[in-house]
Amino acid sequence: METNVKRVAQIRVSLTKRAVESMEPADRPYIAWDDRLTGFGVRIQPSGIRTFVVNYRAGDGGRRAANRRVTLGRFGRMTPDEARRKAKKILGQVASGEDPAGERAVVRAMPTLGEAFEEYLAANPKRKEKTVQLYRRNLRVCFGDWISRPMDRIGRLDVEARFNRITESNSWSTANQATSMLRAIYRRSCIDHESLRNPVELWTAGGGRFNPKRRRRISSPDEVLPRWFAAVEAVDMPEDHRDIFLVGAYTGMRLGEVVSLQWDRIDLEQQILRVEETKTGEPLELPITRQLAAVFGRRREERQGPATREDANDGSDAEDGGWVFPSPLNPRGYLTGIHRYHADISREAGTRFWFHGLRNAFITVAERELMLPRSLTKRLVNHARPTDVTEGYAADWTVHQLRGPAQQVADRIDELVQASPSEATA
Repeated sequence: METNVKRVAQIRVSLTKRAVESMEPADRPYIAWDDRLTGFGVRIQPSGIRTFVVNYRAGDGGRRAANRRVTLGRFGRMTPDEARRKAKKILGQVASGEDPAGERAVVRAMPTLGEAFEEYLAANPKRKEKTVQLYRRNLRVCFGDWISRPMDRIGRLDVEARFNRITESNSWSTANQATSMLRAIYRRSCIDHESLRNPVELWTAGGGRFNPKRRRRISSPDEVLPRWFAAVEAVDMPEDHRDIFLVGAYTGMRLGEVVSLQWDRIDLEQQILRVEETKTGEPLELPITRQLAAVFGRRREERQGPATREDANDGSDAEDGGWVFPSPLNPRGYLTGIHRYHADISREAGTRFWFHGLRNAFITVAERELMLPRSLTKRLVNHARPTDVTEGYAADWTVHQLRGPAQQVADRIDELVQASPSEATA
């Protein structure tokens, strides 16, 4: 229900199912009014949502009377004929001297948080399944008791209390992540409901702050790489598990990108590695260095056997799904659970290890040891595209241009690994 609404009859048409379906969204919400029943219309949101409404003047209906608008229901859940009958009923009550909107006789049309969440997901169907699962988990764990609550019944003080509770009971990063998601859900809903205010933005405007990010200290590669490599060799694990760490070290790839490598993306003749599924959504094409070629050679020989290694480059027999690192438990899946080695590697190395640390070390070697251009390093590790305007004018790096620098980084990593920490810093 909205009060004091200025009615502007811009469009008049017979509101049939076909007519409502054919109405195109605009940059701003607009209302198409029925040419048969005065006050009955359909509101078209920029998102494409169509909602039936009825306008009337309360009291005696004079020009000084409050102009009311009642939301009848959404098109799709309600047909134009059903909405028209409902509008006639409300207008009949008004003629009898009643004020249905003022008496709140009509159920509120404001969506619940759960409904708004589903609309938020539907607005971008290209999200990865893992991202959707993470969002659903955050909604369930952090805002489960709000799912059935109307959006306009969640205020900035609610957000503040919930943010503090999540920080204490879960973690600072979960609180930041879940509250950012809540803010995004509201931003989208505010487009369709002009009277709705975003409680997260009200909270931050009033002095609320997200938890500061706690960045890990990035140790010097010459200090940690010799220890990490020695620890990976010392920890008891299958050879293919060990090779996952080597691929990460020599490419700077993320763990998910390494374990999901497939043979039909690896061209050992052209020495090119293609990664389709990356965190940034951008396909990645990399040169295969000598170190990588040795790893892939071992994996291919173990998979196919020496007798067939020459014609086993495309993964066409794919009994294991064509994965470079297939799962022993799932014949069509790839290896998972590599994180379980982190504690053992850290203990053997005498310094903390995490897989992403290999990526940090790769970038540090490229930029600090070899002084490679940052744009080139970003391309090697598939960082987000640069936002710098002048950098954006340059053409993207080709695989041919990347081959030499990639080999330089891999060779320098080998030098650091083969030296003791004291020798590497000398």
